[in-house]
Parts: sequence; C-alpha cells; structure tokens
Amino acid sequence: MSYSASKTLPYHIELYRQLKRKRTAFAYAFVVSLPVLVAIAVKFGPSGNSGGPTRIGSGTTDLIGLATIGASNFTVTMLYFATPFLLVTVIALFNGDTVASEASWSTLRYLLASPVPRTRLLLQKIKVSLTLSALAVLIMPICAWFVGAIAFGTKPLQSPLGATFTNSVAISRIAIITVYLAISLLFVAGLAFYLSVRTDAPLGAVGVAVGTSILLSILDAITALGKIRDWLPVHYAFSWFDALATTIDWSTMIRGASYCFIAGTVLYALAINRFAHKDVTS
Repeated sequence: MSYSASKTLPYHIELYRQLKRKRTAFAYAFVVSLPVLVAIAVKFGPSGNSGGPTRIGSGTTDLIGLATIGASNFTVTMLYFATPFLLVTVIALFNGDTVASEASWSTLRYLLASPVPRTRLLLQKIKVSLTLSALAVLIMPICAWFVGAIAFGTKPLQSPLGATFTNSVAISRIAIITVYLAISLLFVAGLAFYLSVRTDAPLGAVGVAVGTSILLSILDAITALGKIRDWLPVHYAFSWFDALATTIDWSTMIRGASYCFIAGTVLYALAINRFAHKDVTS
C-alpha cells in the first residue's frame, strides 16, 4: 500500500482522541454547569426574594434584572456571564493544549515520524480544536435555554433595549449572538494555538492566552487610551448586544468579527510557520 500524506492523521481519528480526553469532558462540564448552578441559586437561594438592583431576576430593565423572565432572557444572560472568562478559558484550553500536550507526553516526534507532514499535522490539530471550541460555544446557549425553560418558562424575550421578541425571533437573535461569539473568540483561539507550538507546557500556553485576554480587557476599560481601545480585539467582546435591538445595527459586530477573524487567522498562520522551522525533540 503506497504512502499518501493526505491520509495521515485523519480528522475523525484526531477528533476521537481529543474527545475521549478527560480535559474535554471537564471543559464541557464547566460550560454546562454555569446555567445549571445559576438557575438553582436563583430558584432555591436564600436571597431569592430580596437583594439589590443588580440581583439576577430583580425585575430591573437591565440584562441581569430581566434574566428570569423566560428561557430566552436566561440564555442571553448566561452568554453575558460566560463571555469574559468562562468561554475564553475553555477555548484557550482546547487550542493551547493541543500541540503542547503532545510535546509534554513526548509523542509529538512519533507523530511526525509516522510520517505525518508538519503542515498537515497542524492543520488537523487546528480543525479539531476549532470543532471542540465551536461545540463549547454552541452547548452554552442550548443548555441555558433548556435549563431556563424548565426553571422559568418560555415567555417572549424582553430586551434591555426596550424590544420584545417572540420565541422564534428570540431564537434567531440568540443564534446571531452565538455565531458572533464564536468568531470573536478566534483571537484567543489563535493566540493559544500559537503559544502551544512555542512551548512544551500546555498550562503555560493556556494561562498566557487567558492572561493576555484579561490584560487587554483591563486596558480596554481605561478610557484615557481613547481611540487605541478600538484596535483591541476584546473591545468588541460585547458588541453582540446590538442583536437585541429591534433593528440590528450590524456595523460594530462586523468590525469586531473582522478584527478577531483576521487576528486569529494571522496567529494560526504564524503557528504553522513557526512549527515548520522548529526542532521537535519531544
């Protein structure tokens, strides 16, 4: 049987390898646990009928105050909670652990000796890590909606921007938000993957990627930086709020998605270029 580089390390084999890892199960468990724990806390917590104006389900017209109106409101609120840290961490884990873990196990050189071409190895790793990342982003709203439906019913979505949407329209708006989140997280995914080919320490790649995202978020909060903040990928993390308006203003979401897509693509390209000239001894 003749050797064919295109048949080495099939996508489904690599996907199966990553899916059966404990870190994958733990990551998805964290995603699922957020809406479940929040719903339990709101329904059965000791402060369920009291609290300040920022309490979940307090009835105020902001996003958090409207969280318990129904499944759609609860889902949007969970996406708001998950955007700055939980999803960032999970996406960084799937992308930052993928190559560095092989190096730490000393199996990377054996994959290349199979022989799997370096570019194909990374492309397959990228496809699988992006698949796992997309699943994480998709699981969050689906789980949140079902948990919200059980706990709070399925009333129409009441937007903090003053609009009210039927369930069918609400689901379409949540789908838009989910797609935007998936694209906006490409910056973190690309950065984590680039760091993964630069180190043999998976936690180092993941930690630096998450830390960089947090640092950029802090810089984005400094108004003194002025227009410089507009060039930070994290500046557009919550631009999906525009999808909650009666008429969607796509301009900011398109700009934010474009920045993050370009940044992620460049970082993936840099990772492939770096790996092509790297001495692999692990």
